[in-house]
Amino acid sequence: MFLIDMLKINEIYHSIQGESTSAGRLCVFVRMTYCNLRCTYCDTEYAFYDGKDMSVQQVIDEVEKYNCELVEITGGEPLVQMEECLDLMSKLCDLGYEVMIETGGSLSIKDINPRVKIIMDLKCPSSGMEKKNLYENLKYLKPIDEIKFVISNRADYEWSVEKLNKYNLHGKCEILFSVVFGELEPVELVNWILEDKLDVRFQLQMHKYIWHPETKGV
Repeated sequence: MFLIDMLKINEIYHSIQGESTSAGRLCVFVRMTYCNLRCTYCDTEYAFYDGKDMSVQQVIDEVEKYNCELVEITGGEPLVQMEECLDLMSKLCDLGYEVMIETGGSLSIKDINPRVKIIMDLKCPSSGMEKKNLYENLKYLKPIDEIKFVISNRADYEWSVEKLNKYNLHGKCEILFSVVFGELEPVELVNWILEDKLDVRFQLQMHKYIWHPETKGV
């Protein structure tokens, strides 16, 4: 049960952004507890339940300690705590922060403040969560937003290409293709992209190459 006007927060930490077009930048991460999905390759299962109750102001106070302009709201799935999450992001924007949210794409993004950059997954078949994709979300994406496909095999890749064409996603916003760490060699995905001359941005989870892949708080 959620406490009124309180967020369940798993961790808040300062690191570098490991993914997206902001990869390599200093960033404060606000990892929120709970997730409505159970992807087969999930690397943050520890955020499903564990966390402490914090008010929106308490979260902002913690973020301000790092004197860092970029803040990412992540999880888990942050939009499970929809009302408080939306409030937190808007207030961070009001304070002048550059705010991003990473979301699994199964919950509506329509009410997210337009100043927030949305990084939204479309879940590939190997995730086991393909049927949870809320395709209505695609119409709410802005040019500054990003769609991420996490790919573990050739079938995922072909599925992703089909979705790019079916929903005419080229040019709508930035398209990110990344591998499931430990499941698909990056060179394989890069070769497929090159062969098809696919207009997407390949990315690695940079933090998993800097630190041990299972390290928390990075």
